[in-house]
Amino acid sequence: VERRLRFLAPMRANLLASRRRVAPFGMAGGEPGKTGRQWLEHADGGIEELPGIAEFRLESGALFVLQTPGGGGYGDPDLDLSETRPASSSRARA
Repeated sequence: VERRLRFLAPMRANLLASRRRVAPFGMAGGEPGKTGRQWLEHADGGIEELPGIAEFRLESGALFVLQTPGGGGYGDPDLDLSETRPASSSRARA
């Protein structure tokens, strides 16, 4: 998920974000997710990468971009699930 926020007036901001260096882990053989990242796009066209924990100033017209980390996968990514069927519930049998 990517969020883009444009600031219409100068301000100060604080950022406290996790999963910027270590990706979310996968389970039961699943692949890890992607790390998140964030940056500022200044009105003059300059781009400033930001760490996960930061205090920064924004000028009018600046764009703050936040990419959230993706969750890790579950299960063997090479497993062919095309022939599996969903388990029937015990209620359906009752």
